[in-house]
This record gives sequence, structure tokens and C-alpha cells, in this order.
Amino acid sequence: MTTSVYPGSFDPVTFGHLDVIERGAQLFDKVIVGVLNNSIKSPLFSVEERVKILEEATKNLPNVEIVAFSGLSVEFARQCNAKVIIRGLRAITDFEYELQMAQTNRVLAHDVDTMFLTTSLEYAYLSSTTVKEVAQFGGDISKFVPDFVMKKVHEKLGKTY
Repeated sequence: MTTSVYPGSFDPVTFGHLDVIERGAQLFDKVIVGVLNNSIKSPLFSVEERVKILEEATKNLPNVEIVAFSGLSVEFARQCNAKVIIRGLRAITDFEYELQMAQTNRVLAHDVDTMFLTTSLEYAYLSSTTVKEVAQFGGDISKFVPDFVMKKVHEKLGKTY
């Protein structure tokens, strides 16, 4: 059984994230989505909320598991007995950062590889930061996130539409 991990903040999860998760679920026997509890960032949703949102968003994918973690992604991969870290790429700027991280992870854990999945073209521009910014200014985020996530973002921001 080949296990992979897909670590990230997912604050909030977007259609781009879900695209990578679904494609990863087709490639691997098991995908563990790691929701990063990063004390440096100030997320819109708590790690517990993000886990629940992702569980709802991926409930139709039986080989996907959602787990909160903190620390290094490569250590999380080892804890999960995963041999692969999945990372999504939107643009060349993502590649430069992600390549550096993949190479660092390879030095830290030579038994864990990184696989890059390019985001489907319709989501190449999309980020959680963009979603939050558009929502904060009253824009329509229905093309960026599932309906139930849109409602949770609006609730969290105190917006009504």
C-alpha cells in the first residue's frame, strides 16, 4: 500500500486544493491530508475547523484521511509511513519555493520523495489568500470554494449575502 501526504494550511480549502486531493487519491492507495497548525500564521479558521471542513469536502473519497499536524512536513510524512509528499504547483513562482522545500526534505529524509501535481488550468490563479481577500471585500467566492465552505467563510467574516 502506497501512502502519500498532502500538507498545507487549507485556510480555507479551495477547488484547487480539492483538485490536487482528488488526483492524488487516484494515484495513491491512501492520501493523508495534513492540516498544518502553524503558530506563525493567523488563520481565519482554527485547525479543528479546517479539519472538519476538509472531512466534509472529501467525504466521497474513501482513501483520503484528514489529520492535523505541526512541525516539519517531512516528519509528518514519516509519522504517517508515507513515502511521498504531494505538492500542488500553480505557477513558476510556486516551483522555485517548492523545489527548494523538496530538496531540503530530501536531505532531511532521503526515503521520502516529493511529487508535484500541476494545478488544473481553471484553478491556476487560485489561492486561499485570494479567497479570503475577495470575501472580505464582499466579492463572490462561489467559483473558488464549495458552497458550504463559502457559507463558513461568510459566517467567520460576519458577512451576509
